[in-house]
Amino acid sequence: MSALKTFHGGCHCSDVRFSVQAPDSVELERCNCSICSMGGYLHLIVPASRFQLLQGKEKLSCYQFNSGIAKHYFCKTCGIKPFYIPRSNPDGVDVNVNCLDEKPSQMTIVEFDGDDWEANAHTLAHKSQE
Repeated sequence: MSALKTFHGGCHCSDVRFSVQAPDSVELERCNCSICSMGGYLHLIVPASRFQLLQGKEKLSCYQFNSGIAKHYFCKTCGIKPFYIPRSNPDGVDVNVNCLDEKPSQMTIVEFDGDDWEANAHTLAHKSQE
């Protein structure tokens, strides 16, 4: 595995701040499901141990729909969703790369067919493993 680098990020108003450890060369998913495409989310899924909420827990609102497994966290002030707990990896955290202060130097973007989530979710299951 590549060496891990610490990236910092947050919401638009900076009420919510976090850090995430990831390689500087990453594979990301761009999902075409309704919530991801509407929000412009670019997925970086990591094990929960590599994510730390630094500030703003009280500023977060949680949105759950459909199965109720995924926990979408939004800033109550600016409305941005900087991270969430994904249904595909409930033991991990999915960070929106667009919310990072500095992006990984090499990003490979893979199109993910979340519109047909049930048929494709298994391809993401390994992402939250150490």
